[in-house]
Order: sequence, then structure tokens, then C-alpha cells
Amino acid sequence: MSSFFVLCLAIILCPGSSQSQSADDIHVVPRSVPQKSPSTAVAPGADLDATLDAHLKPLRVDVDLVLVPVTITDGMNRPVLGLEKQNFSLLEDGVPQSIRFFSTEDLPVSVGVLLDLSKSMKDKIDVAREAVGEFFKVANPQDDYFVITFSDRPRLLADSTQSIGSIQSKLASTVPGGHTALLDAIYLGEVKARRGHYKRRALVIISDGGDNHSRFTANELKQFVAEEDVQIYAIGIFDKLFKTPEEWSGKRLLTQITEATGGHTITLNNPRELPQAAASISLELRNQYMLGYRPGNVASKGKWRKIKVRVTPTPTSARLQVYSRAGYLAPAE
Repeated sequence: MSSFFVLCLAIILCPGSSQSQSADDIHVVPRSVPQKSPSTAVAPGADLDATLDAHLKPLRVDVDLVLVPVTITDGMNRPVLGLEKQNFSLLEDGVPQSIRFFSTEDLPVSVGVLLDLSKSMKDKIDVAREAVGEFFKVANPQDDYFVITFSDRPRLLADSTQSIGSIQSKLASTVPGGHTALLDAIYLGEVKARRGHYKRRALVIISDGGDNHSRFTANELKQFVAEEDVQIYAIGIFDKLFKTPEEWSGKRLLTQITEATGGHTITLNNPRELPQAAASISLELRNQYMLGYRPGNVASKGKWRKIKVRVTPTPTSARLQVYSRAGYLAPAE
């Protein structure tokens, strides 16, 4: 079946897209983990080992329009608004593309917050809970949301069947402890986001270190997220002097994962800045540009197609930072 892989996190897909995958689909294989079929639904607080054992192929959609969500920020990491279609240019594999779709509408998103509850978060948990509250305070009221906590393994704390107040009450009783299964949490977030109500999908990670307890490897996860349609942001709380090798590698790992999806990582030295950073990311999700084009290159089926978005600043704008997905895997058929 001919299809194009739709890029993005916060991406609006055309009608007729597939929202679910077969339970037997296979994509990446965690280390020393037997294959099992995921359950059709994940209940808050449930044992998620079965979900982590599942393997997914990249989502593909039967459309001929590639949609690229783009975030533009200024030197102070604030969203830049008011740009027009003529301010953008888009290239696929170095070839200029005609932008056929342009939108700045704030549409709802299926978004998950991944909160680190490992032992190292013990002295940061109060401000981390506050950050989750600030994120939802700024979000679109129609968003479909969920919260995953992770230490030795990830757990679905709550989703949009519960109120934000209920989620905050559950977070109030959480106690940090254990290791950091960051990569497993991201994988679980991807699975949960794919089952969301909206085609715009995002994850926001709040963590203070790298992974030291996951079944998935960094290479497996980086390949997986690059081929999915979920945009990932992260807030990394790092000391100026790294205490462990995981902390040293964690900053680089988060940056590689987020930028591959068109998101980015905010790094902090002061945990007190965490709530403001969370609100900033939530605001970015409400102020994205959506570009769409129809690729003309049919010769590279089954190959990675690189996307580059460029922005021409307005006379009054300073230097701008552009965040967009790096590319997509064209279908083989």
C-alpha cells in the first residue's frame, strides 16, 4: 500500500490516517526481552512491563501531503509569533519545495508529561510537581493529556479521564527513589501518545540525569523516535559538575532525542527555574507553525528524506532559532 510517513509531533494529519497498529508489529527489540503483545488499553497505575515488551513499526499514513510542525524562538527562548508563509522556505533532500499548506492555529494536542522520580530527584520533587501544574495551566483546555512517572520502571500515573487537580493530588503523594529508566519511559510515552485522541502528539520530559535502568538502548530509542510522529521536549536539571557518567551523558542524550523529533531540550542549573521552563514549553506548543508540501521525489522510496526549514527574519526580529523535524522515512511501496 502506498503511503507517506507523517512527520511531527504536533502535527495535523489528513483524514483517513490510521490511528492504531497491529499488536504484532515489530520495530525495535529491547535488550534480552521476549516479545509480547501490548494490551489495547493502559490503566493508570498498572504494571507496564507488557507494554514495554511490545514492538512498533513507524506510523505510516495514506496521504500525499507531508506536514511539518515548526517552532520559532528568539534569543530568550520565547515563541516568535506573526510570521507569514513568505517568511518560510522548505527543502527536501536539498530540493526546494512549494509550501501548499500553512497554518498557525492553536489546535488540541495529545500530550504526555514524563516525570523523573528516581532517587536523585528527592530534593527537587516539590518544584517538579509545581512545574507539572504550570505546564497544564498554560496548555490548551481541550488537550488530551497523561502523566507517566519513572524510576526503576515507568508507570502511568493518570490520564485525561481524571482532572488536573486529581493528577496533582496523586503527584503530592509520590516519593522519589530507585534508578532512572528514562528510555523505557519515552517508549511508553510514544505508545500512549499514539493512542491519543488527536493527531498532534507531544511528550515533555522532566529529569535530572541520564538513563541507568532501561531495557531499551539509546540507539534503539533514537531510531524509534526519529521515525515516529511525536514531538519531544525535555527539561534537564543538571549540576554544573556532573556526579555520575549517566548525568554527563544524559544532557547529550536528551538533546539528541528531542532535536530528532523537532523539539528541543532546556537545560537548567537551578531547579527553581523549572516551573517557568515548563510553562514556556506549553506556550510553544500553542504557538507553532504548520507547513505542508507534496514531495515530488518518487525515486527514493524506502529511504530517509531529509527536511530543512529556513526562516527569513522580519526587519524587527533578532536572530531566530528554528526547530523542526529532521526528516522522515519514505515508504518502500
